[in-house]
Amino acid sequence: MTPESHSLTGESPTGTDGSRPGPPPGCPAHGPGPEGLSRLHESDDLKKLYERLRAEHGPVAPALLHDDVPVWVVLGHAESQQVLRTPGQYGRDSRIWSPLREGLVKPDHPLMPHVAWQPICAFAEGEEHKRLRGAIDAAVATIDFRTLRRHINRSVQRVVNGFCEDGEADLVGQYAEHLPMAVMCQILGMPDEYNDRIVEAARDMIKGTETAIASNAYIVEVLGRLTARRRAEPLNDFASHLVTHPAGLTDDEVREHLRLVLIAAYETIANLLSNVLRQVLIDPRFRAQLNGGQMTVPEAVEQLLWDEPPFSTILGYFAKQDTELGGQRIRKGDGLLFAPAPANVDPRVRPDPTADMQGNRSHLAFGGGPHECPGQDIGRVIAEVGVDALLMRLPDVELSVAEDELYFTESIASRHLVELPVHFTPRPPQDVMQRPSHENDAPPQQDWHIGAARPGTVPDPAPPAPPAPHFEPSAPQPFPVPPPPTVAEPAPPRNAWERFLRWWRGY
Repeated sequence: MTPESHSLTGESPTGTDGSRPGPPPGCPAHGPGPEGLSRLHESDDLKKLYERLRAEHGPVAPALLHDDVPVWVVLGHAESQQVLRTPGQYGRDSRIWSPLREGLVKPDHPLMPHVAWQPICAFAEGEEHKRLRGAIDAAVATIDFRTLRRHINRSVQRVVNGFCEDGEADLVGQYAEHLPMAVMCQILGMPDEYNDRIVEAARDMIKGTETAIASNAYIVEVLGRLTARRRAEPLNDFASHLVTHPAGLTDDEVREHLRLVLIAAYETIANLLSNVLRQVLIDPRFRAQLNGGQMTVPEAVEQLLWDEPPFSTILGYFAKQDTELGGQRIRKGDGLLFAPAPANVDPRVRPDPTADMQGNRSHLAFGGGPHECPGQDIGRVIAEVGVDALLMRLPDVELSVAEDELYFTESIASRHLVELPVHFTPRPPQDVMQRPSHENDAPPQQDWHIGAARPGTVPDPAPPAPPAPHFEPSAPQPFPVPPPPTVAEPAPPRNAWERFLRWWRGY
């Protein structure tokens, strides 16, 4: 155990009056804050900062949030697992957070939307958490993944049809930010609500712009209407299963949990999809591994969950009692920043951060313990099918700018790719009921036998027939007429592998 370097609550090392040296809270000056602590929100490169903190303090490091609010950053993989899996010591109920109780976190604090307690499963503990989370888990368990893959493929067709004839697109703004919303609206039970407006409202909420409150009100209104419809007439969708669950969720609880699922899933999947597509486009070896069969799309998704988790950090967890973590003394009421990004590159579990992690799912991208992401498999399959189907539609897609021209917006919570401009051969739209394919104009397959002309070829002209000998004609024999070909139906799979691929892709 290393000596205690800082106490984030209680007495200050500078004296018993709790006064702290350095700039006052909210000071715009960059550089170290009180007690020489790093201000996370002022960092231009959080990855480098986390590694410096790891070198200076070990797997748990003290730092500052906006307004110099103190927090512990959990950088170690094992220490993160301890926080996630010991609910008796660390919980999600922010009402015990000392800076919040002492007034250091003001109502207009930039992170208040992340930490303000709400009566939803993300903040609940004990029996209340079991009641609310049980309803969510039960609704997730009703999802049929074969049907889900079909919905994803059809959503890919709709989204790609919007730009496939242009020969160029931004795969973030026109694809990765639209596909998850289209699929999630289908899952929740409101496919008709998917449009540009709901996508823009979700992005606006996540960015926290001046119109974020109005965007949130729009989302709440949409989900409120859905809750009322399903209360009156339940169907076989996610919202209906929440409404009818034996836990007896109120309309407000149903609506707020629908909002939690929609926004959390949307941001997670949009980031994951953007990151995987970026890696495919910038790294020829990565793409060659996919095309050559050395790596499957699911393995590629899992690799990116290690390298670039959709959420860099999650605030927060709060100490329920005095304890020790990673050599640091943690006091009751201290806040902890769960940080999947630095924990995934902890040298103790990943000595070479560039190494392939194929087949290894011990990353922390989806958290763990009682609050582990309940829809992680939904996120995985949307990303997997989304990448696979896009490459089927646009096999020659290429990046339109140099790799170093791509840029991210970064916050404490996440790192978001802003644009991914690409070009490709323009192609006509496809029927949304058709399996994504780049063979738009391929003629339907026909049976062929030796001696018959191959489909699509013009047969040679027949030689003139010799004069027929004169004889008495026999009674005509009936000639079987083949049924007319059904052009609209694709040819059936010819082997077990093709049948498996059709099943895997939802057809």
